[in-house]
Amino acid sequence: MKHRIDPAITTALLSDAALAERPGLHLSASLSIALKAIRTNSVRSFLTMLGIIIGIGAAIVSVSISQGAGQQLQEQIQSFGTHVLQVRPGSSFFGGRSRGAGTARPLTDRDVEALGRMNDVIEAVSGRVSAQVTLVNAGSNWPTSVSGVGPDFARIEDREITSGRNFSPAEVRAGDKVAIIGTTIVKELFGGGDPIGAKIRIDRTPVTVIGVLAEEGASSWGQDQDDTVWMPLETVRTRIARTADSVPDDAGRLYVKVWDHLDVLDVQSEIENVLRVRRNIQPGAEDDFALINFAEFIRARNQTESLLGFLLAAFSATSLIVGGIGIMNIMLVSVTERTREIGLRRAVGARRRDVLTQFLVEATVLGLLGGILGTAFGVGATYLAASLGEFPVLISPWTLGGAVAIAIVIAVFFGYYPARRASKLDPIEALRFE
Repeated sequence: MKHRIDPAITTALLSDAALAERPGLHLSASLSIALKAIRTNSVRSFLTMLGIIIGIGAAIVSVSISQGAGQQLQEQIQSFGTHVLQVRPGSSFFGGRSRGAGTARPLTDRDVEALGRMNDVIEAVSGRVSAQVTLVNAGSNWPTSVSGVGPDFARIEDREITSGRNFSPAEVRAGDKVAIIGTTIVKELFGGGDPIGAKIRIDRTPVTVIGVLAEEGASSWGQDQDDTVWMPLETVRTRIARTADSVPDDAGRLYVKVWDHLDVLDVQSEIENVLRVRRNIQPGAEDDFALINFAEFIRARNQTESLLGFLLAAFSATSLIVGGIGIMNIMLVSVTERTREIGLRRAVGARRRDVLTQFLVEATVLGLLGGILGTAFGVGATYLAASLGEFPVLISPWTLGGAVAIAIVIAVFFGYYPARRASKLDPIEALRFE
């Protein structure tokens, strides 16, 4: 079959000899011919780029989800503390059946004191007993949760008291009716005014506000960290959360902060040994308490997002390879269709490297266009995934720029062989091609 050479391309071909001495203009002419060829076969060019578009889009989605999950992980670890452990009662058994988590013997004040004596490895320790309550002040009321804690709880949680003061050890021991509140409570009960020294009622217990916690905002899980009330542990368990089954020295859950320079897993083992001895657990017997490492817990929770990101990355890599093969295939077809054009270029003075550059420019343009369209597709798919699947996502400019660069590299890599083949065509044989 005969291949008709476009007049615009012919004009560019006849100027090759003059442009041989001017590389900048020669590259401009090659770009013009490439764009003309792509427009002439627009449908075929789009189908050629489709693999690149899908691959780049999938890569952006996978990287964005992976980075978003990583950022969420860091935020969650920082909110809990990388060196904070939690100890809670385990499950008890009756008649060979488990009664569920938290039904074993409670952890007590004596356990807190025992862990507090491990000050070479433990910076701070506190019990925590929580209850749902209603706060009342001058006709305003607000449902929230109250936590009975020790004087070191602010250090464990890394929370600053911006106004007023912390509990004193004497107030904690005596179970005084004092409270530290979050900024949400200040807004709801005091209209943002100064609450220090004011009295509020927690259920039926009158309490004096002695401090306000620094504003933290919502956690990475969406929980309002400022909607909270802290009171001495003894006060909550005897006046707020007391029931007929309450244990007098029940410390609830224990929060332990390990010194920053120590390995948390090593200290975790020491704490387990101390508690096993205190609770008379025989060697080989199962623990009746659970020790939770927040960092490990959150990492396990994010394994699903990481696995999804890996699968999407594998899919995108496959799509990019398929897209690159598509570019190679269509470029080989283009070389065959434009054999006479290549012969004419060589006849009017074009060198082999000029022909090589011409086809590499076409491959680069295909990769660039595919990368741009794939980036747009990927950004849209990322926000769609975030909306429908509630995935945490993070789209970085470096990710978008890298995606376009990868598309160009893939196109040039797979376009090099057809370009080299075109450059090696014999001019006379090419002009005779039918």
